[in-house]
Amino acid sequence: MNWAAMGAEATGGPGVAPWPVVPYARLMSLHPSTVPEAVLFDFGGVILTSPFDAFAAYEAEVGLPPDTVRRINSTNPDTNAWARFERREVDTSEFCELFEAEATALGLEVDAHRILAGLDGELRPAMVETLRRCGSAFRTALLTNNVTPLADQEGGRSDVLEVVDMFDVVVESSVVGFRKPEPDFYALACERLGVEPTACVFLDDLGVNLKPARAMGMTTIKVGEPATAIAELEQVLGIRLG
Repeated sequence: MNWAAMGAEATGGPGVAPWPVVPYARLMSLHPSTVPEAVLFDFGGVILTSPFDAFAAYEAEVGLPPDTVRRINSTNPDTNAWARFERREVDTSEFCELFEAEATALGLEVDAHRILAGLDGELRPAMVETLRRCGSAFRTALLTNNVTPLADQEGGRSDVLEVVDMFDVVVESSVVGFRKPEPDFYALACERLGVEPTACVFLDDLGVNLKPARAMGMTTIKVGEPATAIAELEQVLGIRLG
């Protein structure tokens, strides 16, 4: 998930409008003759619950204005603390110092450690089953903007790691050094899968991450309610997922 860009998408950012959800019929009209070969999934907000609720709860608890985290991340979303953290250019302590300084510059006071704690989402069983069924007929990839490589996470949750192992390919920003929505991130996933972008379906909860994938030729699905996204994916793939 692209946390540094999420604020720009939600608020519009300076001169940035939210990317609209493209209707299914329009999606398919982009490449009507292409048969899907691979399904690509974001992690947080797709396979895992979104941390937006945790951020909102923290803001309410300490009396911060709603969408404080989004506002901080809408400022310089490609070069701010979160973007650098996802590319592993700074460590946790450096991130917290930078992020809190960015908040201060906006007249806000935050505890960056508390905000990071909100990233630990829960698995969505329906999406895990969808991944399992997709894996029986298609190549699958996990495309995640994360701050710590999954292999290096001490005390990693076994349930999460078991799901990660279900993917044919895993692309992590903290490992490769670049992130969504950079086109090279998607190109690397396709290279590792051995497929063309036009043969891919990509699910993410942020339109800013879907836009470049769609420009490359992927069919994209914006995930809000899991049931709605799964229904759209069934239409695209032509198989039952539930």
